[in-house]
Amino acid sequence: MAPLMTATDQAAPSSLTGAGVVSVCALLFTVASFWWLNARQGRLKTWEPHSFAAIIHSSTARLRLPLVLHNTGAKPIVVQDLILTFPDEPASHLPLLWVSSPSRLQPGPDEDAKLPAGFVVPGREAQQLFIEFEAPFSGFLPEARDYKVQLQARVGHRKGWRRLLTFTLRAANITDPDRYTVYDNAPVELTKEDQKRADAALLELLGGQEEDSAPGGRRPRRSPHDDDSGPSR
Repeated sequence: MAPLMTATDQAAPSSLTGAGVVSVCALLFTVASFWWLNARQGRLKTWEPHSFAAIIHSSTARLRLPLVLHNTGAKPIVVQDLILTFPDEPASHLPLLWVSSPSRLQPGPDEDAKLPAGFVVPGREAQQLFIEFEAPFSGFLPEARDYKVQLQARVGHRKGWRRLLTFTLRAANITDPDRYTVYDNAPVELTKEDQKRADAALLELLGGQEEDSAPGGRRPRRSPHDDDSGPSR
């Protein structure tokens, strides 16, 4: 009997150790699940817009984008500011600043446009927004071609500007720059007539800018953010 009792006594601590491991693993799983579901800090995701609204005239250029922002984490994210930059263009191309949050993509006299203000994207939710950007005319003179554009944001839980999205802005589709209207941002081929129309309209605007910059000409409107050095403002 003595050897049998010894074997039993030796098996008991092993069973207790196994039960302890299972308990610890269960506790860790519970804590990790709670953190993942209720306390995890996510990031903002967005996608390339299929369309945009634009107007270009003698003093400013405006661009309106339909954006969907998705918070991948559990904690809400506060968006403090948004900006559009042109990473492949000369430094003279000033960023486009967030100037309003309209209620729709198609501009019109009866729309409800709000001034820029911080907003919250709740955890694991998505929001559709229409964001309007503007730059002094001297800072953004689009040619009839594709542009690489970056959408950047300042969020409450991080410092500095964070890149949200890099996409292609097809400025060649802006065939009537004096009229604030919606254009397709899909990679479609323009007809020769549409291409000539877009080129002629943009060249006419360029000529007007050169006249304004001549001695005695009109001065472009100065943006309140002109003193900023760029995205690190």
